[in-house]
Amino acid sequence: MSSREDDALAGAAVAALTWQLELAPKPGLPDPRDLDARVTRQDHCARRWSAKALTPGLAAMAAAARRTGAPTPELRAELGAIGRSTEHSVSLAGGGHRGATWVLGFLVAAAALEPGARGRELAATAKKIAAHPDRRAPRRPSRGSSVSAKYGAAGARGEARAGFPHVRRALDALHKARSSGAPEPHARLDALLTVMSTLQDTELLYTAGPHGLRHVQAGARTVLEAGGTSADAGHEALTALDADLHTRGWSPRGSASLLAGALFADSLPVVMSAAAVAA
Repeated sequence: MSSREDDALAGAAVAALTWQLELAPKPGLPDPRDLDARVTRQDHCARRWSAKALTPGLAAMAAAARRTGAPTPELRAELGAIGRSTEHSVSLAGGGHRGATWVLGFLVAAAALEPGARGRELAATAKKIAAHPDRRAPRRPSRGSSVSAKYGAAGARGEARAGFPHVRRALDALHKARSSGAPEPHARLDALLTVMSTLQDTELLYTAGPHGLRHVQAGARTVLEAGGTSADAGHEALTALDADLHTRGWSPRGSASLLAGALFADSLPVVMSAAAVAA
């Protein structure tokens, strides 16, 4: 793998995050429908701009994995250091995308380690990297780690250590929706709702507690059980869930980050083929 391919992986990851941002309506999440982005107070253009600030860090993660050549403790520590530096860069560009930094970072590193890995294989490689402790991580607890400790939720790092089960679920939902003839935006929304229906989202646990989390999970299941977002009944349920979450001020940001990870993994065959041709 070359530096050109490292850049291609980083670009694909940011593109996947941008695709996630462009989806609408996303219940409780910022999307192109309003520039105030309601819950987050960040307008949609700012979110897209700050997503671009992830590119150098993600390319550096791919390069570190390529250089190391194995899912070692040293690679895990280097990815942690790069990830924290990238979070700082993103904050200077407008902020946001904290969970996506880690989801996409582990998956980009896994793709660099195993260029032929796809889907579950990619998640399994990411799991091997995440299995090692980050020896250089700050000892002070973060909001996410505090919520994880209180409620036993996995969080972004826990998802990686488990082999990204919700990324795998989102990929399965994408393929199922596409095979049934759903348009691509609806397939992606169905994948998002699939994640929301079971994920112990630490952001939701922080803002809404366990009762609020269960409320959101039940709402997502209602949409899926009504036939998904491409069905009339499913669309009505989606509209109702969207209005409900925005009224309550609840935002399932963890689900959005994992959808971005699934969209990145889904795009890899095309990305790597294009990079090979360009080389």
